[in-house]
Amino acid sequence: MTLDVRQFKLHASLKKTLTKFANAPNCEIRVDSAFEQVIHACASSVRNGHARTWIVPSMIQAYLDLHHAGLAHSVETWIDERLVGGLYCVGIGHAVFGESMFHRVTDGSKIALAALVSLCRHSNIFQIDCQQNTKHLLTLGAKEISRQEFIQKMLYASQQPNPEWRFWPQLWSELFAIVPRSSVAHMDMAQTNAYLNKSTRR
Repeated sequence: MTLDVRQFKLHASLKKTLTKFANAPNCEIRVDSAFEQVIHACASSVRNGHARTWIVPSMIQAYLDLHHAGLAHSVETWIDERLVGGLYCVGIGHAVFGESMFHRVTDGSKIALAALVSLCRHSNIFQIDCQQNTKHLLTLGAKEISRQEFIQKMLYASQQPNPEWRFWPQLWSELFAIVPRSSVAHMDMAQTNAYLNKSTRR
């Protein structure tokens, strides 16, 4: 399953959450600041009652080696200096392969994915390989393509120059209009969680 970042479905509830996150001074997206923490969080997280047992120590070490070689990256959701969600992926040129996500607050992983989509749009990266076929990814615009089409697109993408793996707040404009941060008062962790949860319920 792949996600064409130009077809990313930004639903109203997620847009509201992202807008509030982007304008809260105690919220930020970081890239590659805590890769090892992210992969361990993904390995220990539980989905549908089952641990992600495929992220075994040998795989973690392999991804750490890729990270040190500049080929694996983490996109991280931070609130009040706490890592509350994120994802890690492999990037070869413009070929991006999403691996796993985790969250510790509502929408923590969705925020990280939206940030990755913003970064990809800005860098003229058109596709993210999502690997797994899930209802959640379908709602965000991911779809299955033929093996031949996938290979052709990834071969071309992998031959493109590496993008700058860095996120700055202005990249949110790839998804929605940015409101000045001064319009949102400083909030502590509990207030921010309540803020994000409230927007999700609407």
